[in-house]
Amino acid sequence: MLKNSTSDSTVRNMFGQGTVIKGDIESEGDLRIDGHLFGTLRTKGKIVVGSTGKVEGELYCKQADISGHVTAKLEADELTLLKSTAVFAGDLITGKLSIETGARFSGKCQMKNAADLSTANNEKERKT
Repeated sequence: MLKNSTSDSTVRNMFGQGTVIKGDIESEGDLRIDGHLFGTLRTKGKIVVGSTGKVEGELYCKQADISGHVTAKLEADELTLLKSTAVFAGDLITGKLSIETGARFSGKCQMKNAADLSTANNEKERKT
């Protein structure tokens, strides 16, 4: 397992095209993937999957910017952006979602706090 435990949340990490990582990664900062990751990635920052990047596993982050291939469970606290070259298959849980024309999405999407909104709406209907 790779672990970046620095307290500086502006840390930027990258692994390039041709690099294959099998295992779990934890980081405090942003991470860019242009190679291939098999495993789980957890970061308090942003994950960028470049156009040559491939991920198979699980991703947990603040924001995600996808241009490559992702077959994974992806959970982003804020924004997930699927760029025009993105191919995503899996389960997505995110605060906000933006999909550019040309991107391919196959799977299930759940918006964060959607359960809270549904519960609030049900309670409101009961009161009326």
